[in-house]
Amino acid sequence: MTTTEAAVTGTTEPSGAAPCHGAPAADAPAAASEQHPGPHGYSKQKDQHLKRLRRIEGQIRGLQRMVEEDVYCIDILTQVSAGTKALQSFALQLLEEHLRHCVADAALKGGAEIDAKVAEASAAIARLLRT
Repeated sequence: MTTTEAAVTGTTEPSGAAPCHGAPAADAPAAASEQHPGPHGYSKQKDQHLKRLRRIEGQIRGLQRMVEEDVYCIDILTQVSAGTKALQSFALQLLEEHLRHCVADAALKGGAEIDAKVAEASAAIARLLRT
């Protein structure tokens, strides 16, 4: 999890969680991330994910404009709900890709890595359920 992600979600990676395919742990120095960039479960669909995130970003900017223009509260709340659902949908897709790629790879390797990946995925699911 990047510093930005942690700031947005208010969470950090669970201690002892194994990074995905050579990615550094959350407390690893930034230089380590340059040495081990991936691949990650989402890598094959990176362009689609970025396009989707840009659309969500546009929704959030639209919320800012609505507040600046003194739009009716319920109309703003409707758009907040739509933005929230869009982020939740994105998160679920990313989680599925993580399970199919990173957790499945750890299962093939076995040992402590699979236990760490399952614990990491469980913690991510718990964070999603709290929202």
